[in-house]
Amino acid sequence: MPDANMRLKQETLLTQIKWLWSYIGKYKPLYIFGLFLTAITSALVIINPFLQEKLIDEVITPRNAEPLIGILVLMLCVTLARLGLRYLMVIIMEWVSTKSTTAIRANMFDVVQAQDFRFFRKLKAGNMMNRMTSDLDMMRHSVAWIVYQFVDAFALFGSSTIFLMFVNWKLALSLIAVTPIILLVSRRFVSRIRPRFVFLREKLTRLSTIVTENIDGNRVVKAFAREPYEQQIFEERNHAYRKTSVENAIISAKYNPILEAFSQILTVVTLVVGGIFMIQGELTAGQYMAFSSLTWTLSNPLRMLGMLLSDLQRFHVAANMIMEIVQSPISIKDKPEAPDMPPPADGHAYDIDYKNVRLDIDGQTILDDISFSVKAGETIGILGSTGSGKTSLVNMLLRFFEPTSGEVLLDGHNIGDYTLSSLRKKIGIAMQEVFLFSESVGGNIAYGRPDMPQTEIEKVAVQADADSFIQRMEEGYETLVGERGVGLSGGQKQRVALARALAIKPAILILDDTTSAVDSETETYIQEQLMSLDNHCTKIIIAQRITSFRGAKQILVMDGGKIIERGTHQELLAKKGFYHHIYQLQMGASQEGGQG
Repeated sequence: MPDANMRLKQETLLTQIKWLWSYIGKYKPLYIFGLFLTAITSALVIINPFLQEKLIDEVITPRNAEPLIGILVLMLCVTLARLGLRYLMVIIMEWVSTKSTTAIRANMFDVVQAQDFRFFRKLKAGNMMNRMTSDLDMMRHSVAWIVYQFVDAFALFGSSTIFLMFVNWKLALSLIAVTPIILLVSRRFVSRIRPRFVFLREKLTRLSTIVTENIDGNRVVKAFAREPYEQQIFEERNHAYRKTSVENAIISAKYNPILEAFSQILTVVTLVVGGIFMIQGELTAGQYMAFSSLTWTLSNPLRMLGMLLSDLQRFHVAANMIMEIVQSPISIKDKPEAPDMPPPADGHAYDIDYKNVRLDIDGQTILDDISFSVKAGETIGILGSTGSGKTSLVNMLLRFFEPTSGEVLLDGHNIGDYTLSSLRKKIGIAMQEVFLFSESVGGNIAYGRPDMPQTEIEKVAVQADADSFIQRMEEGYETLVGERGVGLSGGQKQRVALARALAIKPAILILDDTTSAVDSETETYIQEQLMSLDNHCTKIIIAQRITSFRGAKQILVMDGGKIIERGTHQELLAKKGFYHHIYQLQMGASQEGGQG
């Protein structure tokens, strides 16, 4: 179901059409030309019935063969011209529709890329995939088919009506008199089907979400033998989607025969009223044939009306879903004419200062009155229970979140004054939840520096203790790791992520529980490598194990979004507080003071 927090106002159909029109951009003249061709080819339909009228009244009835060849050749030319123009029109409409939806998709991706973490907390992956696939395909269908069909229907109906009025206005009015009833039925159909398509879209989102979650979490599902449960949930949502889809089809099935029946009445009117006029001498055989030939041009647009209005409602729902993304405000962005982040004052690392920082998310206080300083090149450790705000604290340094109050400074300058890209390029982070791309191990390590030489890739891999297991792989650094790092253990993925962070030679290095899945020996090796890095950088280490804080000049202890203790290892042990308690649990009381 679309997330309530993501729901913007329901745009009107006119607003959606204007929005879609803006994406056609430089192809507007070509698109208008395509619609013009549609109208022309539709209007050309009346020529052959007109020629048929001449053929009967001026050739067959008086038995005058002289104009026969000319009329037949002209009818053939008109038919070929219609086919050629319609083919050109289809090419134009498909071309423009593809170009416009490509532009929309690119804009959607740009908006999503620019969003902060709050946005992704509210929008599920399955929902997003539906919007960028099926909803966008509906946009393409709308530009290429629905608009064309509407123009075709109106041009066909209008040109035929005008022609028939000239032939015999009484019979033409008799046919047109049936159309208001069809319009009333169509309006009733639209009022019933519109909310049903919104409901169907929500069912599809729920179905897509469980599919996406099961693909991403397939290991968890298998580990807990929950396949039957997941299958049951899938079947329930699949059944709900099928049920809603069938109900919509039933509604359409109720109205389409009514529309079809009234459309067929036109044929009956032509037969009865036209026959009477012929008996009375008010209609020639050729004119009657013209009416018979063009009855479908009045009935077909009306018969298509139900389907077109149904498609129009699907467009309305899909457009609203896409506009919610495209028009989503970007809360974290560069200030106008913001400069790039200047190099560190010492040329290598930044001073870091948090001053009275508070962070609220969705009305909940995540961080409260956070203040601390780290000198350039120093290492700071952050310890705390799950949910204490450790990761949120470093996320603010990367501007994944903006502080509700207070400020974050690098070398005394507010990070919000500089461009996001220049700030983030100077910070290397190995995140708590490791994400690896579906490419080679070397490609994942060099993600932040695509032009990185192979020798440097191997060097940072050695520093992260990843080189040893990479070399044992069948293709070494060219080994594909699989989607999301499938094929690597948790510890291996963490070490690749650490190598990726080191690869950009950051001025600030953030390690968020980076060694939680490795053994103590590997952790010690990594810490020794971090202490002897070629590039001098400020380090922030978030960990649950106290052994991870070797070499830290300062350790912050967090709980409930606040810093409850701070100091060196020995100072915190002397306080006999939370840190001391964790130390006893991890090291044993007999080893107190054994770590410096």
